[in-house]
Amino acid sequence: MGNNMQCNCCGKYMKFQQDIPMEDYVVVRKQWGYFSGKDGEMDQFVLCEACYDKMIENFKIPIKREIVTELL
Repeated sequence: MGNNMQCNCCGKYMKFQQDIPMEDYVVVRKQWGYFSGKDGEMDQFVLCEACYDKMIENFKIPIKREIVTELL
């Protein structure tokens, strides 16, 4: 994806410094299977942290979140 990463929702470009991301983002890749209306298609999109937060606040069932003490 490289240092030209752009949020599909708001259009914001992610900040990179020498190919190292200076902010975090979510990349979703989904290969649709046989029992879907999109069999054989691959979808991919990127969300900045702000757009991710807006999306999950509308979920009927909250996401599961845990605190990770050892960051890789």
